[in-house]
Amino acid sequence: MEKKTMSCLVLAFGLMIILVLNASASPLDGITCEEALTQLITCNPYFLGFGPSPSPICCKGVQNVSQQANTTTIRRSLCECFESAAKAFQIIPERLKQLPQL
Repeated sequence: MEKKTMSCLVLAFGLMIILVLNASASPLDGITCEEALTQLITCNPYFLGFGPSPSPICCKGVQNVSQQANTTTIRRSLCECFESAAKAFQIIPERLKQLPQL
């Protein structure tokens, strides 16, 4: 039952991200907000407090986003994007802060 609930939360979160940010995604020379959030969708269970650590797939997504965020402008844009998404979807802030270290 818990697995089904978590799957539903992840799916709902992903759909909300795409719908909310579709209009606000502005393509830069690199990755957009929408693209970054899509790559990080596998991190949702960790962000929402399910499990003690992010999955290997989540870590791969983080690496991909990090590699594509290759300018200061893109990194600033993604930072604003992530802050908005975290507030909108009630992500546990401590989990976000721990992710780069993990």
